[in-house]
Amino acid sequence: MKSAILRLYAELNDFLPADRRHTPFSRAFGPGTTVKDLLEGAGVPHTEVDLILANGKPVGFAYAVRDGDRISAYPVFESLDISPLACLRPQPLRQPRFVLDTHLGRLARYLRLLGFDTIYRNNFGDEELARVSAAECRILLTRDAGLLKRSIVTHGYWVRETTIRRQVAEIVRRFDLTSRIALFRRCLRCNALLEPIDKDLIAARLPAMTRLLHREFHICPGCDRIYWRGSHHGRMTRWIEEVLGIGGDSRAIEPPPGKVPPDSWAKPSRLRPRELPGPPTI
Repeated sequence: MKSAILRLYAELNDFLPADRRHTPFSRAFGPGTTVKDLLEGAGVPHTEVDLILANGKPVGFAYAVRDGDRISAYPVFESLDISPLACLRPQPLRQPRFVLDTHLGRLARYLRLLGFDTIYRNNFGDEELARVSAAECRILLTRDAGLLKRSIVTHGYWVRETTIRRQVAEIVRRFDLTSRIALFRRCLRCNALLEPIDKDLIAARLPAMTRLLHREFHICPGCDRIYWRGSHHGRMTRWIEEVLGIGGDSRAIEPPPGKVPPDSWAKPSRLRPRELPGPPTI
C-alpha cells in the first residue's frame, strides 16, 4: 500500500496520540485519497487546517496524495489572512459569529455577555448545526471533533478546555476577539441586541427598589426581558478582566467607537448570584 509522510504543526497535534505529536510519521492510504481524507483519517478535522504543503508547495483539500509525498499541515490563522497562499476556505470571517453544540451552553451565554452573535439550542442535532454553520457563515464551536469533519462545515473549532473560565479565554485568544468585546449588549437568553427603553414604559414590571435606585434600562426585542445595571454588574466586569488577563484596564473591553453597550445587568425574576469562587452566575 502507498504511504505519505505527515507532519502536523502547533495545536493540530492535539488530535494525535502522544507518540505522533510534533514529529513526522508515515500514514498509508488507498487509491483516490485526497489530502483532506488523509488528514481526517489521522483525526484532524479540515476546519482546523488553513495551510497544507505537499512537498513544500501549497495545495488544496482536493489534492490527490501520491506515494512518498511529504505533507505538512498548519492550523487556522483566524487573525491573519493567508488566503492568497492557502485557498483552503472560502474566506476568513472578519466579523466572527458563532453556533455552539449542545455541550457548550454556558460558553454560549458568556460569548453573548461579551457581545458576540452566538446561536445555541440544547436540542441541536449534528446535521442542523452543520447546516446553520454553513448557511449563516458561523464558526461552529464544538467538543465533538467528528462534527467538524462534515464537508459543508467551512469554519469550525474544537474547544479543548473543559472549564468555563478557560473556555472563554481560549475562544477569545483563538479568534483574536479582545478588541471586539462589547459587554452587556446582547440578551443572554435569545442573543438579540438590547435596546434602550424609557423607565416609565416598564415601571409596573420593576421591583420597588429597582424603580427607586435605577434610571437607565434596556429591553430585549426578542424575548421582552428587561436589563439594568444590577449589583453584580461590577463583579461580572472584573471576572471578565481576570479571565482575559486585561489587568483591570477597562478600556480594553470598551465597545468599538459608536457602539454603546447597555448600562444594565439584571432582571426582575433573577436572584443575586451566590458569593462563590469561580465565574459569576449568568
